[in-house]
Amino acid sequence: MKVLEIAFTGYSVTDMKRAKGFYEGLLGLERSRGFGEHEGEEQWVEYDIGPGCLALISGGGAKWPPHPAGTAAAFEVDDFDGYVAKLRASNVKFIWEPQETPVCWMAVVADPDDNWVVIHHRKPNQPSES
Repeated sequence: MKVLEIAFTGYSVTDMKRAKGFYEGLLGLERSRGFGEHEGEEQWVEYDIGPGCLALISGGGAKWPPHPAGTAAAFEVDDFDGYVAKLRASNVKFIWEPQETPVCWMAVVADPDDNWVVIHHRKPNQPSES
């Protein structure tokens, strides 16, 4: 037996419309599928991102509440500085200010339910020194 892949990263949200505004409107994700309608709003919405999937779950309640610390999806972006500027202009809360590491640039922001989202950009591979 072995784990084959990450099936999805799930974030619980308290307001699906507001969450979709953040993930679709601000971050530009495209909805892949949704289901479980309650009072005219989907309860589960998925976004396929490369080989992975982000799922927003509404109505998880005590079984799957939003959580500001711990799990975080890291989104690889093509324009790190552009995303940072867009998030700042929208007054998004920064948990970790933008920083450079030896292998990437990253920042951690909070979605409307305080779930952490990592904005990430890998550095090009550097030739190893011999």
